[in-house]
Amino acid sequence: MSESLPVATIRTQVTVPLRFPDGYTTTARLFTFDGLVDGREHLAFGLGDSTGAGGGKVPLVRPHSECLTGDVFGSQRCDCGPQLREAVQRIADVGGYLLYLRQEGRGIGLYAKLDAYALQDGGLDTYEANVALGHSEDERDYTVAAQMLAALGVGPISVLSNNPEKTEQLGRLGVTVTEQVPTGVFLSPANADYLAAKASRAARAADLPFVR
Repeated sequence: MSESLPVATIRTQVTVPLRFPDGYTTTARLFTFDGLVDGREHLAFGLGDSTGAGGGKVPLVRPHSECLTGDVFGSQRCDCGPQLREAVQRIADVGGYLLYLRQEGRGIGLYAKLDAYALQDGGLDTYEANVALGHSEDERDYTVAAQMLAALGVGPISVLSNNPEKTEQLGRLGVTVTEQVPTGVFLSPANADYLAAKASRAARAADLPFVR
């Protein structure tokens, strides 16, 4: 059964040209919102020719959690920056949204994420480190993502993610997910252990019931 969502509304929309360090360029329609349950400044990037549910097309949507170190500074300890770059182009090619969610460090915040890095240097994996700091393995909540999609008037979606928990949460929140589309794997010597831990957790999460 889907959860009842508080109503969010579009606050502002503006067109912004984007350019990535590798030279890729595109144009996005940025949306801000009022009424999001956590009060944070999340953004939706409308990309491609068809960013709604019109014309019979199911938009491709990536809920992307903010990663300052990876998205902005190119940290090699995670795959967030390459996933963001990939997502923008793939969504622009077919039409859809990138939801940029202010959930740094899987929801624990920037400083705590860096504390977790220090524990990982001592041998813990990325999830064990969160728990050692008194947090859950993953504290992200996709209620705001469901609110944003409703405010944008989006119906069924394809989710661009390797994480089945995103799909499960969105389904429980009333979003109809027709397909989960995998992202690329961006392996480096610095993030190999991190990606192995993510793959292990995703395999466990795949056993969760998929709620459409």
